Amino acid sequence: MKASVVIPVYNGAKTISNTLHALLEQDFPKSDFEVIVVNDGSTDSTAAVVTHFSSVKLISQPNAGPAVARNTGVQVALGDIVVFLDADCVPKKNWLSEMLKPFSDPKIVGVQGRYENPIKNLMAEFVQLEIEERYEGMKQLASIDFIGSYSAAYRRETFLREGGFDEKFRAASGEDPDLSFRLFDKGHRMVFCENAVVAHFHPTSLLKYWKTKFFRAFWRVRMYSKNPTKMKGDSYTNPWLKFQIAFILAALVSGLILPVALLAGGDARLVATVALVLLGLAIVCSWPTSFFMLRKNIKVGLISFGILPVNAFLFAIGIIAGLIQKQGV
Repeated sequence: MKASVVIPVYNGAKTISNTLHALLEQDFPKSDFEVIVVNDGSTDSTAAVVTHFSSVKLISQPNAGPAVARNTGVQVALGDIVVFLDADCVPKKNWLSEMLKPFSDPKIVGVQGRYENPIKNLMAEFVQLEIEERYEGMKQLASIDFIGSYSAAYRRETFLREGGFDEKFRAASGEDPDLSFRLFDKGHRMVFCENAVVAHFHPTSLLKYWKTKFFRAFWRVRMYSKNPTKMKGDSYTNPWLKFQIAFILAALVSGLILPVALLAGGDARLVATVALVLLGLAIVCSWPTSFFMLRKNIKVGLISFGILPVNAFLFAIGIIAGLIQKQGV
């Protein structure tokens, strides 16, 4: 089985070297895979770093976003399987062999690997446990519908036939689950491979983490507008999140009604009470994740009681911003 590992990169000079070193040390026959790096208009020394790896195929393009970069890599790939890896991830030695194992079943067209946190940092550990809870759910499923491109693989023929990544997703913003949603809806089978591990340095800054949450929600508006049935849930997203978002949005609406009730002489106290109850319900919906984290790491679990409700609030605001942008308001 021939494989092509495609890595899109933008200004990744500080990380791409570690990624490539780890790839070239895989316990997989070097003759059976190629490495393609697509330099997406980097303004740093990314291209110069990559050229030091003589066996790596480097393609450069004007900055167009990771969806375009990955599609570009697939177009020149020679492998039957295209494997995607992010430029800030370091794969374990057996990563590629584990990613390819499920393809021995001809019915499987896609594989999802998993993250591992390599550093001792409270915020990074929080992010990892948040992801681990979702992995626990995915491990129980015979087929998944959500694949993140940080560690992903597809049959090249199927990928090309289904149009690859939607290039209208200009940023890293949901183009990867959009593809897996489309494949799943057409009856293709994809699986989670927990043994295909890549190390990733998660955010260590709470502000950076919250900024990421906001923009993921912002771009999900486009993703859900293309895949409306996934608003009910998917194999990766925390099922409690939709309840949190619903309660927060309802609370915000109640907050908007409050001044109207005051001006109209209505029962403002009732409206305020309803808003507070809705916010309380949103907080309670974050507790299952907090209890999961407490079982794994007490410190992380304790801080999660404060972080998770803010996550949901920012997610709700991001969705509102995405809807406004979509309507051109």
